[in-house]
Amino acid sequence: MSQSPQPVREGSHNGEFANYHPRHHGPHAATEQRPLPCVEAGTLNTAHGAVDPLAPQQLAGLRQREPERKATGIGAVLSSFHYALGEAGVVRGVLPLLQVNQKDGFDCPGCAWPDPDGKRSHFDFCENGAKAVAHESDRRRVTADFFAKHSVAELSQQSDYWLEQQGRLTEPMVLRTGATHYQPISWADAFALIADELNALASPNEASFYTSGKATNEAAFAYQLFVRQFGTNNLPDCSNMCHEASGTALNHVLGFGKGTVKLEDIARAKLIFNVGHNPGTNHPRMLSVLQEAKRNGAKIVAVNPLPETGLISFMQPQEVTGLLGHATPIADLFLQVRINGDVPLFKGILKAIVAADDAERGAGIDWDYVNANTAGVDDLLADVRAASWDEIVRASGIEREQIETAAAWARETGEIICSWCVGIAQQYNGPGNIQELLNLLLLRGAMAKPGAGACCVRGHSNVQGDRTMGVWERPQPELLDALQGAFGFDPPREHGLDSQKSIVAMHEGRVKVFISLGGNFLLALPDTAYAAEALSRTRLTVRIGTKLNRSDLVTGAQALILPCLGRTEADVSPATSSRPAIEQFVSCENSMGVIQWSRGRFAPASPQLMGETAIVCRMAAAVLGDRATVDWPAWAENYDHVRDGIAKVIPGCHDYNARVRHPGGFYLPNPPRENVYHTDTGKANFTVNPIPDHQLGPNQFAMTTVRSHDQYNTTIYGLHDRYRGLHNERRVVMLNRADLDEQGIAPHQLVDVTSHWNGQTRTACGFVAVEFPIPKRCAAMYYPEANVLIPVGSVEPLSNCPTSKCTIISVRPTT
Repeated sequence: MSQSPQPVREGSHNGEFANYHPRHHGPHAATEQRPLPCVEAGTLNTAHGAVDPLAPQQLAGLRQREPERKATGIGAVLSSFHYALGEAGVVRGVLPLLQVNQKDGFDCPGCAWPDPDGKRSHFDFCENGAKAVAHESDRRRVTADFFAKHSVAELSQQSDYWLEQQGRLTEPMVLRTGATHYQPISWADAFALIADELNALASPNEASFYTSGKATNEAAFAYQLFVRQFGTNNLPDCSNMCHEASGTALNHVLGFGKGTVKLEDIARAKLIFNVGHNPGTNHPRMLSVLQEAKRNGAKIVAVNPLPETGLISFMQPQEVTGLLGHATPIADLFLQVRINGDVPLFKGILKAIVAADDAERGAGIDWDYVNANTAGVDDLLADVRAASWDEIVRASGIEREQIETAAAWARETGEIICSWCVGIAQQYNGPGNIQELLNLLLLRGAMAKPGAGACCVRGHSNVQGDRTMGVWERPQPELLDALQGAFGFDPPREHGLDSQKSIVAMHEGRVKVFISLGGNFLLALPDTAYAAEALSRTRLTVRIGTKLNRSDLVTGAQALILPCLGRTEADVSPATSSRPAIEQFVSCENSMGVIQWSRGRFAPASPQLMGETAIVCRMAAAVLGDRATVDWPAWAENYDHVRDGIAKVIPGCHDYNARVRHPGGFYLPNPPRENVYHTDTGKANFTVNPIPDHQLGPNQFAMTTVRSHDQYNTTIYGLHDRYRGLHNERRVVMLNRADLDEQGIAPHQLVDVTSHWNGQTRTACGFVAVEFPIPKRCAAMYYPEANVLIPVGSVEPLSNCPTSKCTIISVRPTT
């Protein structure tokens, strides 16, 4: 009989985390710096010469320490100000931090975690938010002289970190066919080039228009309207690669593609499941409200393959005790699932709840809620009753006693929140993972009441707003009808291409022009070598952004870089003879459905910069010409016109201009919060989700990608992963000590990693094997370095979301 599960206390992690000590090396041991062997992708012979999409070429020298046991505290404060001062200086680096996430300030360009509705701290930012602000406020500049000095081929040999560190883009640049260097171009000529290329296409569907999650509501709405007036629904966005599976699951179960909780609900919950995410790095402000929930008596269950520090304990940096090192334990129970072991884990929790209810009706299931508000419960009950405990334990990696402990806690309350991120979404059964969490909420009646519901933790600061504003390749007929009625044109009705389908279409020559509103499309995608080849086959690539990245180096026959203002910077339309200057603002939606304004007040990095919204509107005017049914130049000069358009089209956005100016903004409608479910049954739908069948061969591992602590999405702020104890190197593969021994690999030995999918293999050479407390037969690697291993065709079939969190790999010593 296994021992009874013990709650996780400060400084412990079910016995593994507290006792973990790297062997065969000291706390400062380093990997010898040496040239890397060849990477499978090699170089591309593009129209601009040979470029390498997979730099860097050398290892930097790994230093490994023990993983940290406490998140945030004085270390995070010092890191925030060190980065802010180093990147941007006192004025541009520190002063903006006093305005970030304030009701009269600007929305953090980092994550989408919500702000309090009421009073806010003057220091309402986290360590990575400070890095995002400083990254944008960088004092360094990338000018025309920089591009004259460095060819595209030379730049492609630099690391992604080096590229980001060169500073802010300052003026539009063009890479002409056959040229080796970018050269300056005027804004007017840049828009004319885009117009010429787009209007020369045989069909509007030969162009694809990508959107990063950081684009604001005004830019996103104008962008999708322009693209649909141009004649296509090819509107891929970053959601396609992260939370598309979440939206698929939520829409099927609840008839609504967003989470259902408010920030205040987390503090009021009695039981919180944190599943497949790392709040200490990716959304650290969540730790404050988890601490509040703990102090209010909540139990917290952490579910993750890696023992992430932020899920263990938290030092509140706005409290003296936190700065002095006192930590609040976060997780009462850590369930260290195998990679993609979430469905069997939650099926086991459901099985224990149903067994209790079978023994005594009402002891596990909230029948009043289930009978009034749900459909399909009989099929669910039959599924979980038939499930085998042996299979549940084997597939999840969690002992039955621990599963039953979590189930017992769930039976004690209906004030339950299930919170998740892409750790369970980017799986080949991503919707099923999320639907099993929703099954738990529905069975316990944990919906449409305070302290309960679904918490889908979004990534970039406006990724949810982009979709609300209509950026989607599969638009609903209601949106198209509203656009037609408001703007007097016939929107295309045929579904367009998402991110994965766009890159395939480029590779096959069906998409010839690619325009990116922000982001780093090349490195965000799986299968980096394939994606690079695809982009190089286009006629024109255009990217709107603030800093140089690798997508500017692997391009079409021609390429444009259009530099834009950041969130911290003032966006002012200059005065004309007929009107005074207009101080613009934009708006964003956070992950809990609140829309509020964002206004930067600092001097732009260059007088030639333009706001994203103005760039989109001026581009639309140049491309559409007489076909336009919108006064695009007027929209570019005054964003109030854009917001008037939003009010006409987007549900819940009536009186947008007035309501968004209200301090703190306004909530969008959220039907499930009111027990309203716009599903095919008119109720919330239970689902049956099979346990995934892992097909690991001999010497194979399930690999998940993760971010480092000095990273946000594809943006690399530094080379350290402080909480995991990995410093100065990103090309690593984390493995269990027993697996290293079985493979005959020593810690810090160089290895080649090969992925296996449908008879195909892809190899990334020269990674450093490190010992880490991860379950056996599991591995973790950093994104985007590991993207080369993930096949473009390996997607979840319903959402077409890449399977970045479960790729089958093998590892061998580098020869």
